[in-house]
Amino acid sequence: MKEKIKIGIMPVKRLFFSIDTAREEYDIIMPIIRAQLPTKVEFVDVDDLCEKGMATNPVVDVPKVVKKFKEANVDALFFPFCDFGEESTVLGVAKSFKLPVLIWGSRDKLSTYEKREKETQCGVFAATKVLRNYGVTFSYIWNCEANSPDFVKGFEKFVRVAAALKALRGLNVASIGNRPAGFYSVIHSQLHMIRNFDITVKPIAMAAITDRFNKIKEENAKEVADYVADLKTRIDCSQMDNDDYLAGVAAGTLAIEQLMKEADCRCAGFDCFGVSRAIGLSGSACAIEGELADRGLPTACEMDIWGAISSAMLQAATLGEESAFCADWTYRHPTNDNAELIWHGGPFPCSLARKDTKPVYKRREFRGRVMYEANWELKSGPITMLRMDELDGDYYVFAGVGKSCEGPATTGTYVWLEVDNWKRWEEKLILGPYIHHVAGTYGDYFEVFREVVKYLNKPKMGTNVTFDHPGREGDYSL
Repeated sequence: MKEKIKIGIMPVKRLFFSIDTAREEYDIIMPIIRAQLPTKVEFVDVDDLCEKGMATNPVVDVPKVVKKFKEANVDALFFPFCDFGEESTVLGVAKSFKLPVLIWGSRDKLSTYEKREKETQCGVFAATKVLRNYGVTFSYIWNCEANSPDFVKGFEKFVRVAAALKALRGLNVASIGNRPAGFYSVIHSQLHMIRNFDITVKPIAMAAITDRFNKIKEENAKEVADYVADLKTRIDCSQMDNDDYLAGVAAGTLAIEQLMKEADCRCAGFDCFGVSRAIGLSGSACAIEGELADRGLPTACEMDIWGAISSAMLQAATLGEESAFCADWTYRHPTNDNAELIWHGGPFPCSLARKDTKPVYKRREFRGRVMYEANWELKSGPITMLRMDELDGDYYVFAGVGKSCEGPATTGTYVWLEVDNWKRWEEKLILGPYIHHVAGTYGDYFEVFREVVKYLNKPKMGTNVTFDHPGREGDYSL
């Protein structure tokens, strides 16, 4: 994710409390807030609109703040309380947007019989009840100091939540090719996606890929050659007789990337065999998927649109720190009862491969034909597995965290995932409604997606989203 998350920040104070006391709090907390995730977050403040940078009057301040935040196209809202605050002012701005909202106030340091200066926590209780009354979903960080680890952790979680929701908002998903005939498990309802989430599926025809592929090979030969040279630095290509497959991967990646960007698509369902045929690739087109993921465009095999959406949300939650991959739950570890093979035939991003061995494009023979496929194991670390899916008009988000572990080498791209209780995981996945596909990335984003589902779930509007998970007996975040 190259774009920063843009947060509209409006500190608030109570009208009849001392503005000087509130400003003292502002001067303490705002430098700390502004220092959080500076490469990932851009703040849009109200310093030029409100007295001493704090909103107070709902009649005067709300219209000005709403106008500025809308013109800035903010992705989320943050209301730090500098004292008791004004719940009507917070509400007036929050209800004007359909965005994630963060509520927080620092811990008051003075409370005596003679003097209680700010009553910040009291005001937070009042404001959040008002937000609930008006159906505004919000996140909060518990009453703590701005320089505390709890604030830092809570703010980072909120930013990741905002990023995942931004990825979903108005999302266009490319449909590259056709659904394989036997894959009824990936059927989806495009009409419900549009109505419930403003997600649009845009088809990209194989003929368009063929034409763009040929054009790139003819007109951008140097760019393709440079890409091939780059592939050779990252991947062992010694089993190849020539560079034809590499040139196909390079030109195919560039062609599909161009077409997706022209259609304003940020992820895709992918017909691997169709793409191979369309560009005459001597092997699996899955390698193109891995390259696209590392270029910020995650895909899912077998035209799995929900798999692509899951991957896009998961990749966004990393704030650009990791690529996402879409895989199969495949089979259980031969000796570890709590481990499972996470596999697919070559689409995992090269950036996630183990660092102690070089990834390889492996030569294989299939029915007398020489083919090449990406073959590498993923690196060590905690992995979040995510799947969003639908059934009977309702939606479900499965999230769980495990860690990579040792296991037998195999074909394609893969990682062995150890979890705390595989029986419980398997039961959740079987009873679903989920399929054999799942998105994954490195890091622990369990709590992020618990919060994301809060914002997706709008039962009064007919959109029911359930957060589903196998529990967390063990700590797999380290």
